[in-house]
Amino acid sequence: MPEAQTIKLVSWNVNGYRAVMKKGFLESIASLDADIFGLQETKLQEDQLTRAMKNIDGYAPAFSFCTVKKGYSGVAAYSRMTPKAVRYGIGIDRFDDEGRIVEMEFDAFTLFNVYFPNGQMSDERLQYKLDFYQAFFDYAETLRKAGKSLIITGDFNTAHNEIDLKNPGPNSTRSGFLPIEREWIDRIIDMGYVDTFRTLYPDAVKYSWWTYRFNARKNNAGWRIDYFFVSDDIVRKGWVKDAFIDNDIFGSDHCPVGLILEINP
Repeated sequence: MPEAQTIKLVSWNVNGYRAVMKKGFLESIASLDADIFGLQETKLQEDQLTRAMKNIDGYAPAFSFCTVKKGYSGVAAYSRMTPKAVRYGIGIDRFDDEGRIVEMEFDAFTLFNVYFPNGQMSDERLQYKLDFYQAFFDYAETLRKAGKSLIITGDFNTAHNEIDLKNPGPNSTRSGFLPIEREWIDRIIDMGYVDTFRTLYPDAVKYSWWTYRFNARKNNAGWRIDYFFVSDDIVRKGWVKDAFIDNDIFGSDHCPVGLILEINP
């Protein structure tokens, strides 16, 4: 009988790929030893990719770039496993132009690495963020209805509950913890997606993002806005073995988050 396959997945908003490269990024990636890792907010155009970014030993890369604004948004995904297909975006130019989605399809699951929009800049950007949630999960649901098991990771730019940020009261009127944004996380869960870290560690107080101001990281005044959601069939199959937030890795205002799967044939 074939053995179970253990797969380690990592997601990290690097807040500028070129910047994090100067802060021990390759050493951090080596220490994480993930089979697949996704990066968000790379802030790169294609002609700015370096050899080191394209050729991380053992990994095949996939990049999506923002085409409407330089030095903005962008995601990357790297895999030791060969995907059946790699896709970019969801077929809606308004969202795809910002380079926020890489989709990797494997035999057992389809992985999305997503940089969800930030709604703090203006009411228009908040609406864009909410529209993005709707459009993305409409697309994801078409895949689920086709029988796909989904893993959705990245920076969701929303803290779900009060346990997920240091100062929920003062931030309740700030984008990232608005009721209308938190309701979207409720909707995702109601649709049958599982927040793996919170499900495994219901009482854990850990954050994945800290503002650069006010010594926030030193004081651990953070937010948990980086997630691994999985479609509930993955949980029912018993594939989810662990989830983690690695507060010991620096280089960005976010830290890496991860998921350990054990896939039984």
